Amino acid sequence: MELKEIASHFALTNEISEIESLGTGLINDTYRIKTVAPDAPDYVLQRINQNIFKDVALMQNNIQRITNHIRHKLQERNENDLERKTLTIIPTKNGKSYYYDGENYWRVTIFIKDSKTYEQITPEFAHLTGIAFGEFQYFLSDLSGEPLGATIPDFHNMPFRIQQLKEAIQNNAVNRLAKVQSIVNELLSREEEMCLAERLYKEGKLPKRIAHCDTKVNNMLFDKDGNFLCVIDLDTTMPGFVLSDFGDFIRTAGNTGEEDDKNLNNISVNMDIFKEFARGYIQSAKAFLTPIEISLLPFSGQMMTYMQTIRFLADYINGDTYYKIKYPEHNYQRTLAQLTLLHSIDAHLEEMNQWIDSLLK
Repeated sequence: MELKEIASHFALTNEISEIESLGTGLINDTYRIKTVAPDAPDYVLQRINQNIFKDVALMQNNIQRITNHIRHKLQERNENDLERKTLTIIPTKNGKSYYYDGENYWRVTIFIKDSKTYEQITPEFAHLTGIAFGEFQYFLSDLSGEPLGATIPDFHNMPFRIQQLKEAIQNNAVNRLAKVQSIVNELLSREEEMCLAERLYKEGKLPKRIAHCDTKVNNMLFDKDGNFLCVIDLDTTMPGFVLSDFGDFIRTAGNTGEEDDKNLNNISVNMDIFKEFARGYIQSAKAFLTPIEISLLPFSGQMMTYMQTIRFLADYINGDTYYKIKYPEHNYQRTLAQLTLLHSIDAHLEEMNQWIDSLLK
């Protein structure tokens, strides 16, 4: 009844039959609103996590502009089935893109019928994901007007993340520094190398564009036949480097082990995943990428894996105050796993560069 009362504030055109939990997202609470009429669309109701997304109005404005622009691009290409290839925001009865109940923020979109996500990544899906996220960036590369706002300020800002690590080291809140001193020394020795993107940006050589900032295969919807429909989970879409999206996919999907794998021998970079993702990505993104962006794509895997390593390490030194843990040394194990992946990417960097060069020929 509480959820139905929340839903009643939105401009729904169909009568509600029931509301049920949907998905396993870690950030927002998500529900499916089922409607009575068999041919009428269902809806997705979400409670927005305001601990992470501090400015809901800014985020919703971003998403509205992004979806409108992508829909316009698809119309220019005479695409059909637009309601399944873009997200459709349902406004509140007073015209807002979200509702505040005095305690929580809520939003509603149309449920995309007969759609599904995949959790497991294969080279074939890596190729499709590369095409999809390259096209997503391409569509948004000419978004005009005021720049989008940062929904999580400094989210992929390397100097900021390194400074967080240095503060954790200085505070040494729970006396864990001695155990990880050798890892700290190694990571800080690479500080200048890993701040390359921000340095090139300040020199005017590397542009900031609009990046999704959460490039995972389960952030894509497919139809029942496996055809790509649209990119979803747009909350973190904001100004950033294309390197963030490319590198984070390699970090997550290109890892042969788990992000917190206890057996470090399981962990290496999967070059088949890298090659197919890169092939798809360049296919759809090369029309707008600059030569320097393309040349830095292999480095982006290093950059994003390094960044996640220092984030896990800083949280471990701080006493596990940010990431949820399943056991006392969980963040330490995450750090070791990410560092192992970073070493593997280092070892394959020349092969990655050669593959990118071959794609351009």
